[in-house]
Amino acid sequence: MKEPLMTTETPGETPARTTSTDTDNLPHHNVKLKRGMRQRHLSMIAIGGSIGTGLFVASGATISQAGPGGALLAYSLIGLMVFFLMQSLGEMATYLPIAGSFGEYGRRFVSPSFGFAMGWNYWYNWAITVAAELSASALVMKYWLPDTPGWIWSALFLAILFTINALSARAYGEGEFWFALIKVITVIVFIIVGFAMIIGILGGQPAGFENWTTGEAPFVNGGMGILAVFMIAGFSFQGTEMVGVAAGEAENPERTVPKAINTVFWRILLFYVLAIAVIAFLIPYTDSRLLNPDESIALSPFTLVFEKAGVALAAGVMNAVILTSVLSAGNSGLYASTRMLYALALQGQAPRFFAYTTRRGVPMNALLATTAIGFFAFLSSLIGDGAAYTWLVNASGLAGFITWVGIAWSHYKFRKAFLAQGHSVSELPFRAALYPLGPIIALAMCAFVIIGQNYEALLGRGDFVSLLSSYLGLPLFIALWVGHKLITRAPAVDPLQADFTRPTDFEQAVLAGTVEKLQESQDNGENNSAKKE
Repeated sequence: MKEPLMTTETPGETPARTTSTDTDNLPHHNVKLKRGMRQRHLSMIAIGGSIGTGLFVASGATISQAGPGGALLAYSLIGLMVFFLMQSLGEMATYLPIAGSFGEYGRRFVSPSFGFAMGWNYWYNWAITVAAELSASALVMKYWLPDTPGWIWSALFLAILFTINALSARAYGEGEFWFALIKVITVIVFIIVGFAMIIGILGGQPAGFENWTTGEAPFVNGGMGILAVFMIAGFSFQGTEMVGVAAGEAENPERTVPKAINTVFWRILLFYVLAIAVIAFLIPYTDSRLLNPDESIALSPFTLVFEKAGVALAAGVMNAVILTSVLSAGNSGLYASTRMLYALALQGQAPRFFAYTTRRGVPMNALLATTAIGFFAFLSSLIGDGAAYTWLVNASGLAGFITWVGIAWSHYKFRKAFLAQGHSVSELPFRAALYPLGPIIALAMCAFVIIGQNYEALLGRGDFVSLLSSYLGLPLFIALWVGHKLITRAPAVDPLQADFTRPTDFEQAVLAGTVEKLQESQDNGENNSAKKE
């Protein structure tokens, strides 16, 4: 017999769909998020979050600093770390596809204070990223229209991103799909053209291995060169964890999330490794243009290779691609930070009105607040010398790595608690590879990257301001964690008491908008049972 859906209803208001994870905190007029994202959306969200200016612009500097071998080794090691992180996230997000993702996992399996700090850290990180991408969009547009005030473009692009996110989760996913597709096509074309040049089909003679043996190549500046690239590579891969945030609005997450986790990582790693290999074969690390200190589009390694292949207007084409990268990052940042603020409100860790959603399942108050914060942070870059904006960005510098540490730690505690409560690993829809070694390796590597962020300043080779600007995000996170702990006195989570409550089939159907199909299935099952009787 079918169970009736529990609702809280007031005359004239939309019934609230409640789940066992957050019923006490829901506004009465809330209709919750909706599962509108499909497999292709999840895949492109993860790809789009990690392929951007780090590859298109900064990859040349990595070869210049560490040589072709050093750059490939650094990206491969960071790729290994991200592999374990995505495995950890996949196991949790498939079993618990809930709003708040790793912030909620931190609350459930580590401590309420840790989850609180994780959620606000991630929200701040991407809210400020929106501001950074608005600034970047203005710079990109100056390539074509240098006399137009940059703030006009920034305001226009913010309005576009807000509109996309205000429509629905599927609208965001669709927008991100096409933004990311442009980047993916560019990388694939670059790799094909590059290999054609390497073997001599384009551009004359085969490239050979000369660039891998010239000077100090393949490893330049030894271990310190690789360490320097570690930082750049780590920033380049940030954004892959967004698939965990999107899992709360994915159709059939037990099927779509594992597919996204398993396929996306390898695609991203291949894109980075093959693209850097192409650059290394065709441009020697001694070429001063690779350093590109002003991050000029004309000196992007992609532009240099396309020009060498005879592609007309290569700089203009790459500028257009980078513009889509900027908009993609801003689009994802607005989505991720909005959902995290919504999830914090559900758990009473942010004002309750941020949990309000529209009939389309969009957390509108959280979206408006995040858009406003991003906009005002951008305005700070236009005031005076922009020092306030610089410090705002510096404060978010380590936030992504701190999130990764939280994912690894939460997963370690998740599996321990899961087994402690008598569950079997076979119950998990997706099982992370090499547990517990995987999350431990990822945790150690993330900590290493955080400490090495400005190792010269730590060794006394820099001033205090340089040290503070590099590590500002770490004490801010600790302050959130410890402050919440002192105020609430909330204890660490006992593994035997950890909350593994999952959304029911009916609640999943409500979110996915497929209630009728579920009811029809249940009716058919009851009819079949009656016939047997």
